Amino acid sequence: MTPLYWIVVTGLGMSAIALLGSLTLLMKKSTLDRIVMPLVAFAAGSLLGGAFFHMLPAASQSMADPVLMYVWTLAGFTAFFALEQFLHWHHCHRAASDCKEPLTYLILIGDGLHNFLGGLGVGAVFLTDVRLGLAAWLAAAAHEIPQELGDFGVLVHGGWSRRKALLFNLFSGLTFLVGGISAWMAFPRIEISFLVPFAAGNFIYIGASDLVPEVNKHRDPLTNIIYFLCFVAGLGLLWLLRLVLAP
Repeated sequence: MTPLYWIVVTGLGMSAIALLGSLTLLMKKSTLDRIVMPLVAFAAGSLLGGAFFHMLPAASQSMADPVLMYVWTLAGFTAFFALEQFLHWHHCHRAASDCKEPLTYLILIGDGLHNFLGGLGVGAVFLTDVRLGLAAWLAAAAHEIPQELGDFGVLVHGGWSRRKALLFNLFSGLTFLVGGISAWMAFPRIEISFLVPFAAGNFIYIGASDLVPEVNKHRDPLTNIIYFLCFVAGLGLLWLLRLVLAP
């Protein structure tokens, strides 16, 4: 199967994840509260595991200058830092009660751009190695699940109908596919190996800056232990994938 096939299939899969927000309509609030934070901790571990166990080792082999690899990693980290500073879309995840309808559009813009850049990076990884691309996609998908659960709730809270929220969430998810196809189209003409460490920087930023702070400041020791174990499970899954997918 060609890299384009995997880019399209996984891009559509990521778009389908955008529909998971509808599950919040079937859950009691207490149930949702119990599962979201463990998922966030698991996603943080998956993202960091994807960056350190898969993407950076691959980038170190494909780039002649190791310093350049770290430059692009920091560029990916900085790009997502700038994106969040400009759009402030993550504010709504932490304080949904403060969100008004105009900010729902910022969420969609931020998510759309975030998904496009993610698709660009993961698409470039698929063009480097399909097995590596699958590992990168799984890490990205683990992050998307809790995010989409939160996004849908924020859009509905901001005054959107459930149908409209699902439709626009799906459109936002489709930008991941657009990013992946853009990487494939650019590949014959433009050297895109830098996108692998760039995407690793994206993953490190989201995992360490956005997700870990959400789960590491609870006073209940048992809760902290549960979240830590979920985080380690995310790391362990990506390490296991490295062992299974290794040539």
